[in-house]
Amino acid sequence: MEMTGAQIVCEVLKREGVEVVFGIPGGANLPLNDALGLSGLRFVLTRHEQGASHMADGYARSTGKAGVCFATSGPGATNLVTGLATANMDSIPVVAITGQVKTEAIGSDAFQEADITGITRPITKHNFLVKDVRDLRRALQEAFHISTTGRPGPVLVDIPVDVQRAKTLFDWEDEIEIRSYKPTVTGHPNQIKKAIELIKESKRPLLYVGGGVVLSGASEALLKLAEKANIPVAWTLMANGAFPPDHVLHLGPLGMHGKYSTNIAMQKCDLMIAAGARFDDRVTGKIAAFSPNSKKIHIDIDPANIAKVVQTHCPVVGDLKSVLTAMADGVPKLDHSDWVKEILEMDRQNPLTYKKDDIVRPQYVIEELRRLTKGDAIITTGVGQHQMWAMQWYWCNKPRHFLTSGGLGTMGYGYPASLGAKFAFPDKTVVCIDGDASFQMTACELTTATVEKCPVLVLIINNYFLGMVRQWQELFYDKRFSSTSMTDKSGKSTKASGDGFNPKDLAYIPDFVKLAEAHGALGLRVTKKDEVTSTLERALKEVKHRTVVLDVYINPEEKVFPMVPAGKGLDDIIVDMA
Repeated sequence: MEMTGAQIVCEVLKREGVEVVFGIPGGANLPLNDALGLSGLRFVLTRHEQGASHMADGYARSTGKAGVCFATSGPGATNLVTGLATANMDSIPVVAITGQVKTEAIGSDAFQEADITGITRPITKHNFLVKDVRDLRRALQEAFHISTTGRPGPVLVDIPVDVQRAKTLFDWEDEIEIRSYKPTVTGHPNQIKKAIELIKESKRPLLYVGGGVVLSGASEALLKLAEKANIPVAWTLMANGAFPPDHVLHLGPLGMHGKYSTNIAMQKCDLMIAAGARFDDRVTGKIAAFSPNSKKIHIDIDPANIAKVVQTHCPVVGDLKSVLTAMADGVPKLDHSDWVKEILEMDRQNPLTYKKDDIVRPQYVIEELRRLTKGDAIITTGVGQHQMWAMQWYWCNKPRHFLTSGGLGTMGYGYPASLGAKFAFPDKTVVCIDGDASFQMTACELTTATVEKCPVLVLIINNYFLGMVRQWQELFYDKRFSSTSMTDKSGKSTKASGDGFNPKDLAYIPDFVKLAEAHGALGLRVTKKDEVTSTLERALKEVKHRTVVLDVYINPEEKVFPMVPAGKGLDDIIVDMA
């Protein structure tokens, strides 16, 4: 069958199982958008291309399938850059399809021209500039294959407008083979055997799991290995939900804002099994002081990650699900109960906690949200203090239920990502735990949510500051609150009281209730502790039918603890500074 390039794109999307596309049309992708409108595929018109890329990302993280976003040439394409970099750092499969100026005009500084393949080369797994319509179908199939296999990641396909209009015969390849691209899936048997021997010799083993466990669908294999070998499990921000939070071997988060007992266990272990984690500096702290006396097994599908940061005694390259299953099958039943008891005692003496009083504490708000949703909601976050409180106080029951920008740390990610997850799972409760500063970066997507009837709950932890920056300014910059107040330039803070905040006491604060109402959503506000539970209950009831924005005022002086100061080792963890 003869098709235009635009029709070929739509046909490939259908055959790849794509359900929804996020984006904005423009002059250089009008033929593509016209064909999309006739194809039966759902197109979500976002209000900003960054929102489109984050929605595709949220869809991908929650489903495990590739998310797809569209943009026109020039500024439309460049507006995708932050979302593609976000997906790249966290290994998320996203396929971005951009329009480009006519082939003959490329390189002439034509209207709305940008070298988007050159711009995105460092922040994508791969990209294509398709100059011949006969190459288009193959390029698109390769894009999906590359994006979703091996270590996942974003792939960009740039299509000049004349290629979209051109015609060619459409054919299809059921299986894509790329000679130079052969990811290793099955771990080497000798390396797996060596890893099992190290586990058998160990007295204090620790599983350190990252987002790779979630991406590979390896949670069941992880549970089997942990239970059989009696190994406690610590997780990174990206692995929230990868291990049952009520399990006796569950240690909780580690790293800069991880639990005290988890971090000290990392320092005391004699064998570290790093599974799908890349030794990020927010986890390790000072590298020279990181778990100095442990042997290290590192399992990752990307060989470039192994020994990149930390010396590895036993590398295993392969898919986490395959490798962990083989390890669980091969390891004998082991008893490390004394080690587990030691960690539990550390946790008893230094529990993850916060001050219980009459003030609206963000930890309490998130803890109540988890109680009311029973840990089953899909949670997205922006970046900052609220992100760390969410990690500490909302432990998800299942994988793919905690979506956050871990590697790039992208403010503004949370709300559009929550919409992407909601489009994927319309019957699930989806909650974006956001900060007032993060939310304002992509709040324009409230319109998208209303028009598309995509209701999520936005829980704004509002301290009217760039909260994490303010925390560092207070602790390490002699309380010079330079350019962090979101209300005025004074940098003054108003202390909380049992009576809550009065917005009139502030020079200026955005009224998120009115903003919600202006977009056809329900706006709610909490200023007192005794309002928290009832307002959350109302919000969770109303969000079944419409978008809800719940603005919770907290004390701007509230800080995230525990905390490992930058440049320090995990042993230097600060439990509190009260």
